[in-house]
Amino acid sequence: MIGVVGKETEQTRRSVGIEFADAGLEAGVGRILASVEEDLRQSVLSADPLVAEAARHLVDAGGKRFRPLLVALAAQLGDPTSPDVVKAAIVVELTHLASLYHDDVMDEAAVRRGAPSVNSRWGNVMAILVGDYLFSRAASVAAELGPEAVNIQAETFARLVHGQIAETSGPRDGEDKLAHYLRVIAQKTGSLIATSARFGGMFARVPAEQVDALAEYGETIGIAFQLSDDLLDIASESEQSGKTPGTDLREGVPTLPVLYALASDETDTASVRLRQILSTGPITDDALHAEALGLLRESTAFKKARETVRSYSDRARSSLAVLPDQPARRALESLCDFIAERTG
Repeated sequence: MIGVVGKETEQTRRSVGIEFADAGLEAGVGRILASVEEDLRQSVLSADPLVAEAARHLVDAGGKRFRPLLVALAAQLGDPTSPDVVKAAIVVELTHLASLYHDDVMDEAAVRRGAPSVNSRWGNVMAILVGDYLFSRAASVAAELGPEAVNIQAETFARLVHGQIAETSGPRDGEDKLAHYLRVIAQKTGSLIATSARFGGMFARVPAEQVDALAEYGETIGIAFQLSDDLLDIASESEQSGKTPGTDLREGVPTLPVLYALASDETDTASVRLRQILSTGPITDDALHAEALGLLRESTAFKKARETVRSYSDRARSSLAVLPDQPARRALESLCDFIAERTG
């Protein structure tokens, strides 16, 4: 078991940038993650072999397990040995996995986590239905935790859906595009990460004031992490971001640096040229794509986006002020540092 604990914790730590300066903390978090990994596979079992195979598909593919990690870390501030902590981590991870099945259908994705996506292998209808099945499994596990957990999971699910609808429908009449984008990220990404941190504290019996602080931290750090991914898509090499640089530009996805660039009123030649290229939508021409990437990397808009990421990271850190000065708090703070620094 020790080997498994070390492996799960190290993989997750490296993928999300949390530093474990305390061996006891790392071991405690690792035990929870190892139990989550084992119980996840049991949670998606079905009497129907096809449903079981498709439901297990993304579980077996692995992933960051960022949400279970936050559950486990928050639980270290109370009683992390409570069996409800593992169940809470499974609820948030199943909810996350279910949303990925639906996302892949909407994005027409062919690959997820290095493996063929469920929709490319079994078709869109199957992917949607299996996603629904995973949502139902998450609700079933939440029911074991009591009515408050069911309520929170349901509200989180509603926010996820609202975020997806808002992203699909676009800004409302008169709504600022940047405000819309940040609202989508808060709902689609921040909401479940907030619930992860909240659940960890709740089911480890952390004081209510600290649970609220953990939830605020989770939502803010979730937004910061997503926004930093926007910057990495432009600034990084493929091995750092996990995808080809400029993928969002090529697909016409208006991320934070692009929105800042389009809203700029700068009149220098580079800024004007950048707005001209970005205004065309998806940039599929290789020469224009390379030009846009180069201009964005040197733009004021990119620097402003980097400052925005740092501001969210700082806000997340400040929300931890009410927590006791323990290794778990310092590990959560290290994630703030990682996100602030990963984009330069």
